[in-house]
Amino acid sequence: MNIGFIGLGIMGRPMAKNLLKAGHKLVVYDKFAPLDDVVAAGAAAGSSNRDTASKSDLVITMLPNSPHVKEAILGKDGVLEGIKPGSIVVDMSSIAPAASQEVGAALKAKGIPFLDAPVSGGEPKAVDGTLAIMVGGDQATFDKVKPVLDKLGASVILVGGVGAGNTTKLANQIIVALNIAAVSEAFVLSTKAGVNPQAVFDAIKGGLAGSTVMNAKIPMILEGNFKPGFRIDLHIKDLQNALDTAHSLNVPIPLTASVMETLQALKADGDGPSDHSAIAKHYEKLAKIQVRK
Repeated sequence: MNIGFIGLGIMGRPMAKNLLKAGHKLVVYDKFAPLDDVVAAGAAAGSSNRDTASKSDLVITMLPNSPHVKEAILGKDGVLEGIKPGSIVVDMSSIAPAASQEVGAALKAKGIPFLDAPVSGGEPKAVDGTLAIMVGGDQATFDKVKPVLDKLGASVILVGGVGAGNTTKLANQIIVALNIAAVSEAFVLSTKAGVNPQAVFDAIKGGLAGSTVMNAKIPMILEGNFKPGFRIDLHIKDLQNALDTAHSLNVPIPLTASVMETLQALKADGDGPSDHSAIAKHYEKLAKIQVRK
């Protein structure tokens, strides 16, 4: 299968390389990011979204937000202008569910199947090929694409129709953000009380409070390592999509709104590019203590 891969950011670049390692033929394109290392790994370089689509049986997009996906697929020289009959488009970006449905409808009108398939796991799992992939679309299209997605993720689940993938991702991002905030509060409290944070982590990680989030983020916080695996700026984007979607459905999500303000405060302090584990820095600032080894 010839695959077009559009979007070579923190997540897209290792994902594209994993598809090459799995033996797929790739044409890659990114309007802003360099293509050199992915081309050196065996991909061909596309000259535009349209050109990339014209050379592909499957087009995967991995872009920052809804406007970028709509431009890449529906805009001038976009995927829709170049895609061949019988091809499939899979958007693996994390965007608003309504935007996924808009893109899916435009492609369907041209006879092109579409899946929204956002991922969770951050850069480490993108590199390892062990992402959690939540997919929206029809069963037949999912069955055709799943062998490719299996090369990118340890879990590939069809959760409903187009838009359901990104709705599931919003739920995921709410849980992750609130979990990091809860962990941050708890470890700032215990550190301020004079208890060694490493000992607290060792004591509670195997109990009910233990979580994948805590296991991933507390070691980073203890080291003061906020190198981005998933940037605060991107989590702000996801929570904004969550708030907008919730409000459109008359669903109050007050805890999400609270954490959103924490993220906005961190962005104002210059931590927008930092990993979302830097949520801990907000609580450290309030308590005038650092959670470190």
